[in-house]
Amino acid sequence: MRHIHWRTGMAALALAALASCSGEEKAAELNLFAWSEYLPQSVIDDFQTETGIQVNYEAYGSNEEMLAKLTTGAVAYDLVQPSEYTVEAMVKAGMLVPLDKAQIPNLKNIGSEYYGRVHDAELSYSVPYMQGTVGIVVNTERVKEPVASFADVFSAKHKGKIVVLDDSREVVSWALASLGIDVNDMDSANLDKAKPVIAAWLPLVKVYDSDSPKTALTNGDVDLGVVWSGEGAILMNENPGKFTYTLPSDGAHMFIDSLAIPTTVQNAAAAHKFIDYILRPEVSVKISADFPYTNPNVEARKLLSPAELANTASYPPGNPKLSTFTDIGTAAADVDKLFTDMKARSGS
Repeated sequence: MRHIHWRTGMAALALAALASCSGEEKAAELNLFAWSEYLPQSVIDDFQTETGIQVNYEAYGSNEEMLAKLTTGAVAYDLVQPSEYTVEAMVKAGMLVPLDKAQIPNLKNIGSEYYGRVHDAELSYSVPYMQGTVGIVVNTERVKEPVASFADVFSAKHKGKIVVLDDSREVVSWALASLGIDVNDMDSANLDKAKPVIAAWLPLVKVYDSDSPKTALTNGDVDLGVVWSGEGAILMNENPGKFTYTLPSDGAHMFIDSLAIPTTVQNAAAAHKFIDYILRPEVSVKISADFPYTNPNVEARKLLSPAELANTASYPPGNPKLSTFTDIGTAAADVDKLFTDMKARSGS
C-alpha cells in the first residue's frame, strides 16, 4: 500500500470530464482498470460484440496500486473497480465522477442492503460489483487439526506452508483483530502493538499472492492460507471435501468492490453502458460462475444454482461478525511502512 498524495482540484475536473467525453472519437473505446482474476473475458467479448465498444482491460492487484497509477495520469481510465474504503477516499478527494443513474436502469437490481453504507450511502459514485470476505483456507488432507483463528494459521508448525494476500492493509488488520483491536483503528499506538505479531507471523509465510492465492494451494506448494472468499469458493468447487473455507474467529473482513468512473474519464457514456450491462442478471450470473463471490445483484442471485448458493465461501451461513474497512487517511503510509519493513526483516 502506497500513501497517495491526492491531486487538488479533482472535484472541478469531474464536470469537465463529463463534458469532454461526448466526442465521437472516443465512442468506440473504453479503458477499464480492474482487479485481476475478477472479470470473465467472455463477458468483455460479449459486450464488445453487442456495442462495438473496444474494451482495453488492464488489471491491478491492490487498491493502492490502482490509486498510484490513476494519480500519475499516464493512462486516462474510464472505469475503475475500487473497494469500499477506496471509494470513500476517492469521493473525499474529488476523484470520482457522479453517476448519471438515468443511464443505469439496471441499478434497480442491486440489493437494498448496499445503500446507506459509509463509503457511498446513495450509490452516487459507485455501483457494487461483488462482495466478499477474507478467510482461512485449509487443505484438510494435510492439516488435520482445526484452524479457526489467525493464531492457528500462523503457528510454527505451519512454517513454509502458508500463503497470504500481499496486501499491507489486510495483514495489519489481521494482527489487530487477533489482539481484539478494531481493524480500522490504526493509530500509532495500535500499530506498535501489531508490530510484534506481524514480526512473528511473516517468517512463517511461503507465498504472498493477491492475484491468485489459490494457485499455491492447488499446486500443493502450501497447506493453508488467508485468501479472498472467491478463491476459497473455487478451491472448494474444484476439490470437493479437500479444502475448507472458514471465517476467522477473531473477526472477518467483508469487502465490497464497485465500479466507478474516475475524473480521468474520456468516455463516460461507454462507462455507464458497461456498468448497466454488468448489472443485467444474465450477465452478472456469468461473472459469479467464474468468480464465485457474493453477488450484490439480487436478480442475478435468483439465477444461481442451489450448489452455488450453498458454497459457504460465497455465501457464509448464519450471521457472522463482519467488518468493512474505512478510509484511514494518512495512516495508510504508516501501515505500508510497517508491512514493508516487517517483510524485509523476515526475508520475504
